[in-house]
Amino acid sequence: MAVQTALLFETPEQIYDRVFRTLRPRTPVPEIHVRFRKFANANSFIRLRDGKLDVKMCDVLEGAPAPILESLAFILIGKLFRREIPEVHAHQYRRFLNRADMRRQLEKVRQVRGRKFVSGPRGDHYDLEALFEDLNFRFFDGLMARPQLGWSRRPSRTLLGHYDPAHHAIVLSSILDRAAVPKLAVEYVLYHEMLHLKHPVDHRGSRRCVHTPEFKLSEKQFPGLAEAKKMLKLL
Repeated sequence: MAVQTALLFETPEQIYDRVFRTLRPRTPVPEIHVRFRKFANANSFIRLRDGKLDVKMCDVLEGAPAPILESLAFILIGKLFRREIPEVHAHQYRRFLNRADMRRQLEKVRQVRGRKFVSGPRGDHYDLEALFEDLNFRFFDGLMARPQLGWSRRPSRTLLGHYDPAHHAIVLSSILDRAAVPKLAVEYVLYHEMLHLKHPVDHRGSRRCVHTPEFKLSEKQFPGLAEAKKMLKLL
């Protein structure tokens, strides 16, 4: 109990000092600077240079409980020195970020601070708005509200599409906007992202399930699913 009470009154710098001594007991403790910044997400950064340890965290974590900051300190310093840390710290930190109030706060931060490039639905070869309305009528009874639709600024083979709930936008990779890409393949990628609107991410404790069983079941209802996946592998 005394240890927990002491932890509550530690400054962020003191927490990082203690965790550093725990993970690197034979290494001189550097000068530590912890700053909270107005980032657009919950990312945190750490850097050791010229005897100074600089830590930058999103300001939404400024009021986080001390045990959460301690877990994040273990995660960041562990990554910095490639040290394996107890899983309890990653679990505790993920669980904190998955709390409903934190998810709402982070989504608001992404909406206000984040930048979202959406080119518009009409590409060189495919019109995402027309494809959306067709898929909406065929699979969702025409009841799905249309989000922002657009093509990515840069073509990507690894990320063919994504749905951004903070900006309510579906963006497809511009690599699909080519005459050589069959319409079926483009329809499938768009359909997959539309399912994220119908089946939101499931948060349970520290777990974050993007493709729920209901999502996977709906995906199997897409005609030509296997054929579309084969087409995408040839990109």
